[in-house]
Amino acid sequence: MKPLNIQIRKAGIEDLDFLLRLEKSCFEPFQQNTRQNIRYSLLSDFQSVLIAEANEKNTEAVGSLTLFLYQHTIRIYSVAILPEHQNKGFGELLLKHVFELARRKKYGKIAIEVNEKNTALVNWYQKRGFRAIKNIPDYYAEGEHALKMECRMKAELNGKTSNIIVINQPFKWSFTEVDANIITVKDYINNPNYQNCTDYRVFNLCSSYKYQSYGYYVSLLASARGQRVIPSIATIRDFRLLNVVNSAAFDIEEEINRSLTREKNNTFSLKVFFGQTSTRGFKALAMKLYQLFEAPLFKVEFVKHDKWLIKDIQVLTLPRLSDDELENMYEFARKYFSRKRFSKPKLTNFKYDIAVLVNPEEETPPSNTTALQKLKNAAGKKGVFLEFITRKNMDKINEFDALFIRETTNVNDYTYEFSRMAYAEGLVVIDDPWSILKCSNKIYQNEIFRKHKIPTPQTLVFTKNLFNKKMLNAVSYPIVLKQPDSAFSLGVFKVDNEKEALTALDQLFKKSDMVVCQEFVYSDFDWRIGILDNKALFACKYYMSENHWQIYNWKDKDAEVEGDSETLPVEEVPEPVLKTALKAAALIGDGLYGVDLKMIGDKVYVLEVNDNPNIDDGIEDLVLGDILYDTLIDSLINRIEIAKNVQKIELTVK
Repeated sequence: MKPLNIQIRKAGIEDLDFLLRLEKSCFEPFQQNTRQNIRYSLLSDFQSVLIAEANEKNTEAVGSLTLFLYQHTIRIYSVAILPEHQNKGFGELLLKHVFELARRKKYGKIAIEVNEKNTALVNWYQKRGFRAIKNIPDYYAEGEHALKMECRMKAELNGKTSNIIVINQPFKWSFTEVDANIITVKDYINNPNYQNCTDYRVFNLCSSYKYQSYGYYVSLLASARGQRVIPSIATIRDFRLLNVVNSAAFDIEEEINRSLTREKNNTFSLKVFFGQTSTRGFKALAMKLYQLFEAPLFKVEFVKHDKWLIKDIQVLTLPRLSDDELENMYEFARKYFSRKRFSKPKLTNFKYDIAVLVNPEEETPPSNTTALQKLKNAAGKKGVFLEFITRKNMDKINEFDALFIRETTNVNDYTYEFSRMAYAEGLVVIDDPWSILKCSNKIYQNEIFRKHKIPTPQTLVFTKNLFNKKMLNAVSYPIVLKQPDSAFSLGVFKVDNEKEALTALDQLFKKSDMVVCQEFVYSDFDWRIGILDNKALFACKYYMSENHWQIYNWKDKDAEVEGDSETLPVEEVPEPVLKTALKAAALIGDGLYGVDLKMIGDKVYVLEVNDNPNIDDGIEDLVLGDILYDTLIDSLINRIEIAKNVQKIELTVK
């Protein structure tokens, strides 16, 4: 049989007439879509309308595919092939495209509604792995029923793991019939058995997940140790961002409204313990909520307007549960840990409009005005639209295909919210939320560098309430004490004796439950290696501020705040510096990072990996010039194309 060549491209408004012709020629009147609905699909953020073109003598449009892209599900809304091209294998090719998309984007399942009377089509889908889930009466019209069908994608299974439940004292876990080891925060932080093994699944049931609390650090350290942790730091942050919550909940909107259809009030709350609930009739909804928002214990508040929506999600902690709720929780924990498989929901990435988040009022932004203009010029040369946005523009983030953050990031402010929201909306994001989380905290970096034997200045971590001043007997002064999320040399103290150390620690413990203690290693300059896509992009020497031990001097108002800098070709960087920088950055991700290092003699030490590194005109771009900005735009374009698959795909089936 002659191979079929087909191209699949994104549909545009110019295809509206063809799509309407398809509807009329392929479907019964009660199944046909209106011109208005088709237009809405073409402009929708979460619908994807694709055109299939046959490559024969002349390229000819032969069919279309309309997909609803939810968080974990691809819903095939419509497949249509012109009558003269049916029974030639084009439908098979389109379905193959859907499966490839689902595998590439890590979707959990593919769903479709099929006319119940069309038994031939039902059988066709069944042979390709779909199974009937339920009947939907009067779906198309009165008396015209639909059959909902699903095909679940094969999940990657984890190896054998051990379950750990981490709790605060003085709460006592009084239930023994659970396949998990119950340990305290102190054990988890300090016991080497839990520091050096990745084969742990950590369930964080601390009494607080507040920023820089013990609960926060348990999830942070588990991530650094390569362990599976519930809830993750991202989940803890997400629960505070209602926009992210509702964006993720698109996938289960139908289940929410079905479950709450009999509720007479306009508000409703549901408590979920390990994916289960004691509220009758809500078992399925509880599990779906857990799959979206993985946390051991949480409460969801719903509110009804035209339809039911999530109003709020709150993480629950053990001390706040009643005796009856504790008994339910223990039983649900027993059932939960008897299971052998755990799913890990992933978000998906999705085109050629780039948003650059800036703060015009920031005194020391990561890119100055000239650098930003060069970035915009580079985008223009590549045929890409680039727009500068501010914190006021969060409501328009879904109009873009990528977000590039060019203001100082912080896990505890709106920059993280922008990143997380953009990621949830399917945008390519630099700095991605995971990089912000990892780079913003020196506790995480110390843990992951230690685990992977990345050389750093000798480091200790002091924990509030567990700290004893005798611990300072083990250090050699001077030492440097750091707030874990310190930046630009702020929240960092150099102390020369025990008295100064105790004073600094008293200040730092008021802001964080954990503090970094590091040996003082002096050098005239720090290396900064800029890394993008796991490749070195630029190299700088940042010199210490005059008569000061740091690059930034915020204390002496009469001195220069920032030291001098020198930019070098990457080829001139000492090989040990370059190799160490690349290895350290790879532990964080494949985004844009600035790795700070010191070279003392022949030894190289990593100080930290920064997301959102400075790229200023006349400094970081001094060697590469415009090529640096071209490289940044090329990286974003490449990420967009991988995520969206917008290039024409040529499929061949024999």
